[in-house]
Amino acid sequence: MQAELDLAQMQQQAQQASRLMQACAHPGRLLLLCQLALEELNVGELEQRVGLHQPSLSQQLGVLRREGLIRARRAGQQVYYQLQDPRTAELLRSLYRIFCTPMPTSPLPAGPKREGAAPKKTDHN
Repeated sequence: MQAELDLAQMQQQAQQASRLMQACAHPGRLLLLCQLALEELNVGELEQRVGLHQPSLSQQLGVLRREGLIRARRAGQQVYYQLQDPRTAELLRSLYRIFCTPMPTSPLPAGPKREGAAPKKTDHN
């Protein structure tokens, strides 16, 4: 028998998921998160990879930090960013599989045959 779901816990998880999806809804932030899912990067590397420039880059990184999606690490004068939560990386992997992998070159399989549909014409008809 399936355990009863705790409504309060579900509401809290829904809030977290909503914040993550809101952050991903901005194309610039999504690009930043995708790059940080691959590796830790500094501001210069992020600027080069995603094409965002100051001050927009700093603004978007600030939003991601406030939402708790990324964290910063200072090394000398460089600031490096990385994903904070492994669940974010999992979501980004799913988005990548759906939107960034090449579509198959073979035609899509035909759907189920509808009742009353006319048979396909062949050379014999």
